[in-house]
Amino acid sequence: MTDPHPTREEELHFRRIDMRAWRRSDGLFELEGRVTDRKPQDFEPWRGGKRVPAGEPVHDMGVRLVYDAELQIHAVETFTEAAPYGECPDGGQALQSLIGLRMASGWSREVRSRLGGARSCTHLMELLIPMATTAFQSLSQVHRGRAERVDATGKPLKIDSCYAYGQERELVRVHWPQFHRPKPSDTG
Repeated sequence: MTDPHPTREEELHFRRIDMRAWRRSDGLFELEGRVTDRKPQDFEPWRGGKRVPAGEPVHDMGVRLVYDAELQIHAVETFTEAAPYGECPDGGQALQSLIGLRMASGWSREVRSRLGGARSCTHLMELLIPMATTAFQSLSQVHRGRAERVDATGKPLKIDSCYAYGQERELVRVHWPQFHRPKPSDTG
């Protein structure tokens, strides 16, 4: 019989992902993404590698991206403070292939294409996907007051970009009433 009110019995893994962005004095922006994995018990990779005491980081690594206001990458730096294998720090070298790319539509696909599999460190590659969103968010104040980006029909690109900006929601009704499309159940 299944327990109708199961309790947490044993923590197995802890992962923390942190991302922070800064404006730099040279007019560019810098974003750091970091992933830290810990185990509540001693950990030894089953294929060999470094034994890690309970609570110590199994992984503590990250990426720093330098980018401009158009989200084009100017520099990439990786760091590894902790990893279970001696080869792990070299897994960041392939990220140099991102220099010149824009963190825009197609970013995730391009990152996977350039860095997937044995070409780079999986942990660093996976950090890059949400880093694009964080970089975009970091520029919200920089871009404040700019003209609204619109498609060929004049519809703001914000519409349908997320749940809150769905064409049937209140934000669209208030800010762009001509593009508001209420759900059939809302009309009546």
